[in-house]
Amino acid sequence: MDFTIKNVLIPTVDSYTTADVRVEKGAIAAIAPGLDAIGIQINGQNKLLLPGFFNAHTHSSEMWQRGIMSMLPLELWLAELYDFAALDLEKVYLSALATAVETLLSGGTSLVDHLVLIPAQELETIAAAVRAYKEVGIRAFVAPLIQDESLTAGIPSGGIKQNHEPYFRSTQATLALVEEAVKQFHRPDEGISILVAPTGIQLCSDALFEGCIELSQKYNLCRHSHLLETKAQQKLAQEKYGCTAVTHLQRLGYLDARTTLAHCVHLRDSDITILSETQSTVVHNPLSNLRLGSGIAPILKYRRAGINVTFGCDGASSNDSQDLLEAIKIGSILHNVTELDYRYWITPRQAVEMASTGGAKGLNVADRLGSLEIGKKADLVMYDLTNLSLLPRTDPIGLLVLGRPHNVVDSIWVNGKQIVADGKVTTIDVNNLRQELFNRSQWQEGQRFSPTVGEIEFHYRCVMGL
Repeated sequence: MDFTIKNVLIPTVDSYTTADVRVEKGAIAAIAPGLDAIGIQINGQNKLLLPGFFNAHTHSSEMWQRGIMSMLPLELWLAELYDFAALDLEKVYLSALATAVETLLSGGTSLVDHLVLIPAQELETIAAAVRAYKEVGIRAFVAPLIQDESLTAGIPSGGIKQNHEPYFRSTQATLALVEEAVKQFHRPDEGISILVAPTGIQLCSDALFEGCIELSQKYNLCRHSHLLETKAQQKLAQEKYGCTAVTHLQRLGYLDARTTLAHCVHLRDSDITILSETQSTVVHNPLSNLRLGSGIAPILKYRRAGINVTFGCDGASSNDSQDLLEAIKIGSILHNVTELDYRYWITPRQAVEMASTGGAKGLNVADRLGSLEIGKKADLVMYDLTNLSLLPRTDPIGLLVLGRPHNVVDSIWVNGKQIVADGKVTTIDVNNLRQELFNRSQWQEGQRFSPTVGEIEFHYRCVMGL
C-alpha cells in the first residue's frame, strides 16, 4: 500500500532536515519537502526516520535458556547449553516470534538467524522459524547452523591424544539438507533468504566448508560462520591447520564479499589484511563476547583497514537479550577504552551506518536496503522524539545510540508494509506470545549440574593453562 510520511526528521550528511517521504510499491519513491501526499498520509512531526537496522547474528531458539546459563567460557557454555536446551518445533516457532519482535522494537527490520536444528527434524525446524518470520513480517536471513564434528572436537588437544565421537550426521547428508532447505525456503522476494552457515572451524571439516562454497555459488547464497570467537579456537586452528583460521578459510575460498563472520575477536594483523582484501564482513557481538569472557574484538582496527563491520545481538542465552540498540551502544563505546586516539572512536552517526548500511552490505543487499535513498526498499523505522528517554532535544541520533532508549519505536515498515504502529506490533498478538512463553517455561534455580561440562572441564582447564 502506498503512503507518504509528512514532515519527518531525516539525517543529512552532517545535520538533519524535515522532509516528506513517499513510498510506492514497497520502495522509496521520493524524498523532499512539500510533496503531494499519495496513498495514506502519516504524520511524521517530531519523529525521526532511519533505515532499518540489521541484527546480523543471533540464534533465536536460545531464548529458552536466557537468564539461567552459567558464567562459563564458550566451550563449556556450549556443553551446558546442549545438555539443557531440549527443543520442540513449537518452541522454535515461539522463540523465533519473540526474537523478531524484540529485534523490531529495538530498530531492526532484518535479522540473521543462525538457527539451531532439531536432529531428525531439521527441515521442520527451519519451516517453524520461517513461518514465524513471515507472520511477523520481519526480513529474515535464515542460516541453518551445521557442523560435522562432535562437541569435544572444538577444544584444543594440547598434544593429548583425543578420541571424539563421530557426528551423528554425515557431511554429505548435511550438505544435502542445506540444499533441500534452499529449494523449499529461499524466497528473497518474499523476505526469506537461506544462507550457508557452517558453525565454524572448530566443529566443521574442510569438506563441509567446500560443500557450502559450492552451494553458495550454485544458488547465489550468502555465507555465514562464527570465526575466532575465543582463544581456544585460535589455539585449535594452529593445531588443525598449522596456520591461522583466516588464512585457512582464504585458501578454501570461503571468504568473499558475501561472507559475514561473527565475533572475530582473536585476529592477527595478517588476518585483518585478508578480511579487507576479500571484502568479508565482521559481525560485532559485544555483549556475548563480554558475557562469555571471549574478549573485545578490535573493530577500530578493522574499520581502519577498510573492513565492513556491523552489529549482532548473538543468541539470547549468551547475551540474554535481543535489544539491538543496546548492542549498538555497547559495541560503539566499548572501544573508547581500547584506543587512545579518540579520533578513531565510533560516533553515533557511524554506529547507525554500521547497523544499517553495514548489515546490508554484508548480506549483499546494499543496492536494495540499508539507507534512505530513492529506489531502495522501504524498510523504515520511525522513532518518537517526544519519548522521555529521547529528551531534552539535542542530537536525535546521539540520544538514540548513546542513551537508554525505552519504547521509542513508533512505526516500522518492511518492504513498504507497516508492521509496527504506535509502538505495537500489528501482525501478531504479542500478548498471546507472552502468555505462551510464560506457560511453556518455569522459574528455575540458577545453579544446574551439566554432565558434559563435568566430563570436559578438566581437559579444557589444562589446555587453557588454568
